[in-house]
Parts: sequence; structure tokens; C-alpha cells
Amino acid sequence: MPSRTDLVEDLMRRFPHVPREAVLKEDLLRGGVAFDESALSENEDGEVKPKSYFIFSFDHRTLPELGAAALRRPPEEIVLTGGPYDLRRTVVSVRVNPSSPYRVAAGDDGALALYLDGARIADVGLPPMPDYYRHKLANGKSVMEVAPTIQWGYLVYLTVFRVCQYFGAKQECQYCDINHNWRQHKAAGRPYTGVKPVEEVLEALEIIDRYDTARTSTAYTLTGGAITSRVGGLDEADFYGRYAQAIEERFPGRWIGKVVAQALPKEAVRRFHDHGIRIYHPNYEVWDRRLFELYCPGKEQHVGRDEWHRRILDSAEVFGARNVIPNFVAGVEMAEPFGFGSVDEAIASTTEGLRFFMSHGITPRFTTWCPEPTTPLGKANPQGAPLEYHIRLLEAYRATMEEYGLSSPPGYGPAGPGRAVFSVSSFMDSLPADEAVRA
Repeated sequence: MPSRTDLVEDLMRRFPHVPREAVLKEDLLRGGVAFDESALSENEDGEVKPKSYFIFSFDHRTLPELGAAALRRPPEEIVLTGGPYDLRRTVVSVRVNPSSPYRVAAGDDGALALYLDGARIADVGLPPMPDYYRHKLANGKSVMEVAPTIQWGYLVYLTVFRVCQYFGAKQECQYCDINHNWRQHKAAGRPYTGVKPVEEVLEALEIIDRYDTARTSTAYTLTGGAITSRVGGLDEADFYGRYAQAIEERFPGRWIGKVVAQALPKEAVRRFHDHGIRIYHPNYEVWDRRLFELYCPGKEQHVGRDEWHRRILDSAEVFGARNVIPNFVAGVEMAEPFGFGSVDEAIASTTEGLRFFMSHGITPRFTTWCPEPTTPLGKANPQGAPLEYHIRLLEAYRATMEEYGLSSPPGYGPAGPGRAVFSVSSFMDSLPADEAVRA
């Protein structure tokens, strides 16, 4: 039986125009990585920035099953360089899988490295503990709990509503563990604030602004679970919008404001824009109609796929097409028992969705699916989607962008292999570096 190394190297040979860094990164994101105890952090007391669990678990095991990694958190991200593939600097979000053929461990020389099938394939760098993580809010909460940063410090991730009102088997998206992640952190006694008060968010941002002297943090994302009724008497647009309004009033122009929310009617979307948000992410999750209905039952019931897409197009009239960037979950197209049976079929479907949006000037982006074990699709598909699907998606994504004359979307930092910081998929690593812009 071919080894994982054989699989990776075969795809590198077959798709030489896809950066080799992206091939490895996609495999790490879809299948996870194991950590030797020598590579774990000391939580908030050490020199390494620990994993914040900013919205989903992004792990292949539950906290009770992670062993030492549940007590001493792994790093938020790792950066890969060098090795036999001569890797350019590649930032990868950490998804823990104790049974992965990839392992981060200290070698005989004491330096951390990434091993695949027992062979050393890359040097590993860990994110340093940022100065702002060493300071607490007046009430004792940590900045990491209230306003963690990801993408090597580029993005402040504000999950201000830690649960989703699409709840239970007949409502929850079938690949999403936001509600379980909330439950497991509370069960473990970890701080995990359900609704973050606006004042706490502002205080945490003040600390970041004061101590991020290099101005590495450039954007913030406001997000959380879907709101189908009200939270604190507010609908979804006003609930998330009030944070944006407060941030923009306190820190005008300091960060690029982004919001991940449902596809809302144009009037509600306009409120986001009026509150200071400049980039809107109304995620469409999966393109195929049948799979959307099966995988996103709450969204289908409350909004419906066709209306969801209409609202995405309408939002371009408010934000401008370039600033509407809906996400999809790359890989669920092939999840058993309902997904496509071949890579060809899955890529054809996903590309149809890309062409639909890109023909309107809207550039989707994607997160590489992590099959979390408490989700229905994760339980049924612990290996995720085939690596070939992810590599061919990168190929199709770039080709479709070129077809419609589009460039890398704003709010994601630089593009290009060796430059990208977006850590939960390789789409930015796979775009030309000469298209990169700081915003």
C-alpha cells in the first residue's frame, strides 16, 4: 500500500504548477498533525502562542481524547520552511490528530521539525507569544479569550457569540461543531465566554493596539453563530453591527472591519456597512443544491439556497463585489454517504459555484474541511476528502479567477507561496505573489 509520502510526492509531480507548499499544507489541514510533548506550549505562561480555539475545535479528537495536548495546548499555528522539498515559508493552522502520519517533534539537534512517515521533511517555527497576550483585562480575562489573533497575528478574530441558534440534528450544519466546541470547553472548566460584552472587546483591542507596536494586526473579523431570533433583544445585523460601530468609533481606521454572518436582506446588510464594516462574508458553505439542503438544514429552512445566493449578489450593491467574499467548506462535497463519488464530479460542481459568483465579480474563498469527530460528517468521514480533490480545487480556483480577471481578495494579507499568512486553506498560497496587496 502506498505511504502518505508516496501520495504527496505523486501529487507534487502530477500538479507541478500547484505550489508544493500548498500540497503539504492541504494535507495537514485535512488530516491533522500529531505533536510530541516537546512541541506543546505552556499555555499562556510560556513563550509560544497557544491555540485559542477561536470558534470551532479544528481537531480530529475531542478534548478528553487529546491527552497532553488538552492540558498543554499546541501552538495556534506552525510555519514550515526548508527540508527536502525546499519549502518556502508556509503558515499552517494547527489541527490536532494524534494518529496522523505527520508529527511535530524535536530532533536530535533539539530543533523542532515536521516528520512524515518518520522522515524529517521541514523545519518548524512556532508563533511567539505576543506582548498583548501577556496582559489581562481589568476583570482578569485574558486577551486570548476575548480577542485572539490568528494568521500569524494578521487577523483579530472576534467570536462574540459562541453558540449557534441552528441547534440540533435538524438545524445544525452537518460539518460544524461550534455548539459542541462550546460545550467541551465549558465541561473542561476553560473560560469560554458565550456572549462577549462590547466593553470587554474594546478593552482587549486597546491592549492589542497598545502593545502591537509593529502593527502586525491589520484586520478584525466579527463572527459567531447564526441568530434566527434575537440575542439581547437584537437581530443578527444589529447584534454584530453594534460591535463594529463601537470599534470604529474607538479605533477609526485602525483595522479593516470584516463580518461573517448569514446572507441577510439588503437592508440588514446596509446596516453592517453603516456601522463601519468593509468586507462581508455571507458564507454559502457548499454549492450543490442537494448537498446544501442535506448539510445545511437550518439555513435551507430559514432562508433557502436560492434566496441565500440572491442575497449574496444583492450585498455586492452595498459593499462592492470585490468586498463580498463568501466562504465554502472545501471537501464536504465528497463526504459519504451523500457526497460525490469521484473527484471529477466534485470539482465540476465546486467550479460551477466559483464561476457563478466570479462572473458577478464576487470572489469566494474557502476553508479546508476538518472532519471534527462530533459532527455527523466528521463521524462518517474521519479521513476527510481525498487530497487530490484539494489540489485540483486550488488549480480550478486559480484558473477561474484568471478567467474572470480577478485578483486576490482584500483583507487576507499578501498572496503567493512564501508570503501568505491565511492559515486555514492554501488558496492565498496558490495565487501569484505579484497580485498581493497588504490589505
